[in-house]
Amino acid sequence: MTSFPTGSDIIAENRGGLIGKAVDRVDGWSKVTGQARYSAEIDEAGKPLYGVIATAPIGKGVITSIDATAAEASPGVVLVLTHRNAPAQAPFGAPGEGTNPMMTAKPVLDSPEIRAFATPVALVVADSFENARAGAALIAATYQTTGAAFGFEDHLADAALSPSPTAKVEAGDFEAAFAAAPVQLDETYATPAHNHTQMEPHATLAVWEGENLTVYTSIQGLKGARQSIAWTLQIPKERVRVVSRFIGGGFGGKAHVAADSILAAIAAQRLGRPVKVAMTRAQMFHLSTHRSASRQRIRLGAGKDGVITALSHDGVLHSARYYDFTENVSGLTRALYTVDNMATRHDLVRLDSPMACAVRAPGGAVGTMAIEAAMDELAHRLGIDPVELRIRNEPKVGEGGRAFSSRSLVECLREGASRFGWAQRNPVPGAVRDGRYRIGMGVGSAIWHTLLFPARAAIVLHADGTATVRQAMTDIGTGTYTILAQIAATALGVRTADIHVEIGDSDFPAAPGSGGSFGAATSGSAVLDAAMNLRKAAAELAVGDMGGPLFGGDPAEAVFAEGSILIGNQAVRLTDLVSRLSPGGIVAEGRLEVPKDYWGKTRNAHGANFAEVAVDTLTGEVRLRRMLGVFAAGRILNEKMARSQALGGMIWGVGAALTEENHFDPRYGSFVAQDLAGYHMPAHADIVNLEAVFLPEDGDDNPMGIKGVGELGICGAGAAVANAVFNACGVRVRDYPLTVEKVLQGLG
Repeated sequence: MTSFPTGSDIIAENRGGLIGKAVDRVDGWSKVTGQARYSAEIDEAGKPLYGVIATAPIGKGVITSIDATAAEASPGVVLVLTHRNAPAQAPFGAPGEGTNPMMTAKPVLDSPEIRAFATPVALVVADSFENARAGAALIAATYQTTGAAFGFEDHLADAALSPSPTAKVEAGDFEAAFAAAPVQLDETYATPAHNHTQMEPHATLAVWEGENLTVYTSIQGLKGARQSIAWTLQIPKERVRVVSRFIGGGFGGKAHVAADSILAAIAAQRLGRPVKVAMTRAQMFHLSTHRSASRQRIRLGAGKDGVITALSHDGVLHSARYYDFTENVSGLTRALYTVDNMATRHDLVRLDSPMACAVRAPGGAVGTMAIEAAMDELAHRLGIDPVELRIRNEPKVGEGGRAFSSRSLVECLREGASRFGWAQRNPVPGAVRDGRYRIGMGVGSAIWHTLLFPARAAIVLHADGTATVRQAMTDIGTGTYTILAQIAATALGVRTADIHVEIGDSDFPAAPGSGGSFGAATSGSAVLDAAMNLRKAAAELAVGDMGGPLFGGDPAEAVFAEGSILIGNQAVRLTDLVSRLSPGGIVAEGRLEVPKDYWGKTRNAHGANFAEVAVDTLTGEVRLRRMLGVFAAGRILNEKMARSQALGGMIWGVGAALTEENHFDPRYGSFVAQDLAGYHMPAHADIVNLEAVFLPEDGDDNPMGIKGVGELGICGAGAAVANAVFNACGVRVRDYPLTVEKVLQGLG
């Protein structure tokens, strides 16, 4: 069994009564009162100048001429940067530290080349945002377009094997097993490009103090951002500080350093003044990343009993020509259904498009939309209940024969079926009617990786009994501030109100940031270790205090509760101990190191999404009637926030199934939808009767036994909706989203 350092017993015993409870957000008050300052609102460096980005209206080519004369003469304008006067930068993608793409160079205005639509061609800096915007409109440029590939569908024939290490994975002899299978399913499913559309646009305030740069920006990972900025500007990373205290949503779209950070830093250095740059919503669609479109071929070979003997999941994805990214659509398929004869493959269509990269549950969100729909098709063909089919194909071991750290998928399916009333589902499509509506139910399994990375943290216990946690972690709205406060408060036996959490600063002890659902486990484990070290230091101080009530006691027997240290029937208040013996505070550091044998097991969180829909047979409109998600994600740190994360993922899955899509304009290479009016996401009226529940689960995935929930809810959710539509009206749409036109066409 994988073992971790001290601390897990404190969480398990939960002496503070805080772990697992629906604790309110500790940063909630500052947010609702407007005290929480996001990157575009930072003003602590004094009055800034404002930069506005001017972008190219073509999808591929070169700038043949650019005239900034009118912009430079515009009122309030103090600087216009173009490729002609921007400083030298490291070439795009140059590795700043290893091969982590989050840490590579991201130059802007480094050449006249236009690699994708909305490539920045100028930054106009002025004394006000309005003046900068007016000046940016005066940039006059001409372009020479070159041959380009914009449309994914138009270039499927150009697909080539991805350079990803998992581009091609095989086990057994799929072709032979598939050919011999009594029942064969061979279908292709399509998903479009998706955009992040976070509430908060990308924004940066850059401030230079001598040779040192501070960048206040909205970014998910401070370590990667610091290295990327330093490498791009070709300065030592020790001279770069990145601050991101509050983030209004990330979803992977703020994993990479974007143009706003680099341009603000360059302009601020040139002018010797703080410079603030924020993207417009339309610019976010192009200068941020997006989810790849996919074509996924699923082949299932099974016996009459539904047991799968052969499985193939092949994905064709689009990627930017200048940046390879593989949406790993089959990665979780191999974890869900580990069969002896399996083949998965990923091919890339390289387009002259903006950069595709991770979006919430990369690979899994759209991969499960294919495999879980295929499982539903197989169940219907065999006349086997879809829940039962999944249970019959529950593997005993994980991929590569590795044991599971814990796996509760079957329990989630059964519990969900019971709570949802699945037994009342009529398996005959179109059999349940309500006037002109047809009613149906669907199910989709959920799964997500359990990841862990090294991290550090520090805690200071002050003389007034409060404690400060410091860590270079971020909070993208998921509740990091709160769960770190809960962990520290539980370990130290104080209230969450006594814990002050300071995160979002690269000067603090390093953490990998937010993403991949590893944030709580990684950052939280380091904080727990720091808290345990602080307990030890405080207990040793107390038992060594000759004038104190705990003198001579055994520090190993110390109990921390209600702001005191107790040994036997004696106690000392933390305020008394620290104020007398260490008035400057007690400082402790902690770390998480990933054990060498950690990946000797298969580690995933699991769940099951159940959906009921009504299909209007006159209009083809699909309406969600109710939805339930049952999840097993180890120990839940905060019931309220975990449920919120799960519901958010489920809602995104509903949107991906019914409304969400974007396409490239074949003339310009731009996204057709560039705002929240054209990019259709579910509204409040679309989402009704949602519920998410968590089953208790133990595991050895980290010192706290948690697994992460941020991405789990979206996986399988879209397929559950699509499967419900088929059960409702007999229309199987394999080209997501299920718009009214596609459903109507199926209805005839």
